[in-house]
Amino acid sequence: MPLFHSSSHSSSDRSSIDDPNTTSSHSHRRSHRSSGSGSYHSSSSTSPSSSRRHSHSLFGHSRKNEDPSILAAKEQVSRAEAAEREADRALMASKRAVREAREHVRRLDEEAKMEARAAKMKQDQVKSITKRAKPLGRHV
Repeated sequence: MPLFHSSSHSSSDRSSIDDPNTTSSHSHRRSHRSSGSGSYHSSSSTSPSSSRRHSHSLFGHSRKNEDPSILAAKEQVSRAEAAEREADRALMASKRAVREAREHVRRLDEEAKMEARAAKMKQDQVKSITKRAKPLGRHV
């Protein structure tokens, strides 16, 4: 049995050497393999354990193996997100109602100013007519 030969590493070493995107440093390739992040996977690996390990759905749709506390936390986060969306809707509705109320008050203020101007004009006209009517009736 050879000391420096491993069948599981030989196919991955060959695939990483052939890959033009990898560097030629052997220590660089080894650091990817030894890191616990799981980000280094050989495309030529067909072992049953690796296919079993990656049989889970990428987005967590396989819930039968999840811990109940994880499921509860996910549901709680989902409810919190829904409550936040509802709060956002309520906030937007509130802002819209405030905007409409302010616009209504602005229109009422404009109408009141127009009516005040009309009343002032009417009052000025009445004064003018009163001045003209004052000398009337002296000849009686």
